[in-house]
Parts: sequence; structure tokens; C-alpha cells
Amino acid sequence: MVSPLRLYLDYGQRHKRELNAAVDIAQALNISDHQIISINLAQWGGSSLTSDALDIPTDGLNANGIPSTYVPGRNTVFIAIALSLAEAIGASAIYLGINAVDYSGYPDCRPEYLAAFQALASLSSKAGLEGHPPKLIAPLVMDRKADIVQRALRLGAAD
Repeated sequence: MVSPLRLYLDYGQRHKRELNAAVDIAQALNISDHQIISINLAQWGGSSLTSDALDIPTDGLNANGIPSTYVPGRNTVFIAIALSLAEAIGASAIYLGINAVDYSGYPDCRPEYLAAFQALASLSSKAGLEGHPPKLIAPLVMDRKADIVQRALRLGAAD
């Protein structure tokens, strides 16, 4: 069995909250194996999370379109890297924190997207062709954000 590994992806985001939280979570779970990968998606802009030229909206969600906080291709790049790493180390699963409920408009956080990427994982790798691609597991994908927070509080994962 492969021991848990934390894949830390710094994609050029303007804030470091996610990155700091990833370190805290790994420490709390005693995960000592870390892979740190920097992919500067900010180089080409396209998102208020990566570009200083765009303001981060503070007035809530707009139900009429994809918000400026969507980072083009972020989850596609992340999952592709995670699949490569998983195959290289013999991992059988990749856990993702994507969430489609309380929908923010991100096209790469939907169950349909995850299913399509799972099919791609089966076609695009040696492990997939041998019948055992890493499983993409998104345990929070259909949970409401409030339920996620309540679960984290119950588990002692949030203050």
C-alpha cells in the first residue's frame, strides 16, 4: 500500500491561504511525504485569483455566468499532474476537494467533469490500460458548503 502523499500545487494564486491550509492539514494528519509543484497559471491571466489587473468580487455569486474567480484549466492541469504522480508511485486513488453544490459556476467542479476525467484516466495511462487507473474521489462534490463546514468542525479540522 502506498502511504498518503500531499501534492501541493502553487498555481500563482494571489493569496496563500489554500497553500498554508494544505501544510496545516498535512501536519495534522502526519503526512510527511510532500510533492511541491509550481505551475504559474498567472502568466496568462484570465482570473481575478491570479491577476492583479482584475478585482476579486466581494458582492456574492452572479447566477448568470462563470465568475472572474474561475482559473482557466486549473483543475484539468491539477488532475493531470496528480494522475501522472499517482501512476508513477502506484497510487490507487486521488482525493479532490471539488464541490458542485452552492455552484460557483466553475465548469471543472461538476460530477460530469469528474466522470469525463475518470474516463480519460482509463484511456491515457499504462495503469488504465492494465485495468486499474487511479480512482478520482471527490467526497465533497455534492455536499452543501454549510455541511462541509459543519463536518470539519465535528472532526476538529476547523476552528
